[in-house]
Amino acid sequence: MVLGGLLPNTPIVNVVVIIVATGFIWFGSGWLEASAERLSAHYGLPAVVQGSVVVAVGSSFPELASVVFTALAGVFDMGVGAIVGSAVFNILVIPALAGILTDEDIEANRTIVYKEAQFYMLAVSALVVTFALAVIYAPVPNAPSLTGRITRPLAAIPLLLYVLYLFIQWQDINEYQGDRTSSEGSVHRAWAKLAVGLLVILIAVEQLVGGVESLGHTFGIPEFLAGVIIIAAATSLPDTLVSVRSARAGKGVTSLGNVLGSNTFDLLVAIPIGVLIVGSAPVNFSVAVPMMGVLTVATILLFTILRTDLSLTNVESYALLVAYLIFVVWVVAESIGVTHLIKGT
Repeated sequence: MVLGGLLPNTPIVNVVVIIVATGFIWFGSGWLEASAERLSAHYGLPAVVQGSVVVAVGSSFPELASVVFTALAGVFDMGVGAIVGSAVFNILVIPALAGILTDEDIEANRTIVYKEAQFYMLAVSALVVTFALAVIYAPVPNAPSLTGRITRPLAAIPLLLYVLYLFIQWQDINEYQGDRTSSEGSVHRAWAKLAVGLLVILIAVEQLVGGVESLGHTFGIPEFLAGVIIIAAATSLPDTLVSVRSARAGKGVTSLGNVLGSNTFDLLVAIPIGVLIVGSAPVNFSVAVPMMGVLTVATILLFTILRTDLSLTNVESYALLVAYLIFVVWVVAESIGVTHLIKGT
């Protein structure tokens, strides 16, 4: 229900609400980016930690909010779809745009390739295991086959893995000697700006989810695929903004670190938090796993490209973009029934 029922629930109104909400998400993400950079500079954080934790968590707030609101609305599959679709978008499109819109190659390093990328692959595997355990130990009766219920104890598995990720990053911070900047007053303003940005994003995502859900009911779009296409692209705007700006500023490590860190946060924190809030949520294993398989292939593609000379060239950027277009074509084909690889839709 858009704007608490103040506006008529028509397709045109829902489309306008989605566009306006996306704009507010972009606006709020700009505040998040600025405040996160200022806080990182104040506390003297290394570039890879700034990108993979501070900026990544802030720019991933739309995905977290989308999972929470879809879980509360009883359309958790849409939230999971938004997370997986956003992850595919982040892995393929954001580095591609950063590489295309930057004059020079984006430089990576061994920390990005061997720590961030490989830990992210571990995050993908952990979430698949969590889904599998839900099907084995908490099957949903009178539901499509391979549908399980993710409970709070199961949600704790990926959360604990993220705690390990934070511990690894904390170890890196202890070994890093960086310059601290800015005064105490500017830090307080940065925290306030961060809070306002989060509030704007929270309200905008709530309206975005409501608009997409209404459109899905009107046109018969499956919840999971609506999340993969529409919500995923909209909630990925903050990550796109942050990574492209960082790349254009010559901060390739921060740009790539934000992409991988955002995805790690989305998979290990955003989905479990939604479960913790509502108590439990069903997940269709036959729908989720094919999408997670696509995400794995996309991750391997980016990993392979980054390992080549530890950089992302213009040609490789276009290759990532083409890979995402193929993904979109496949998702549309699944939606209209041309292909049937996703059995639960």
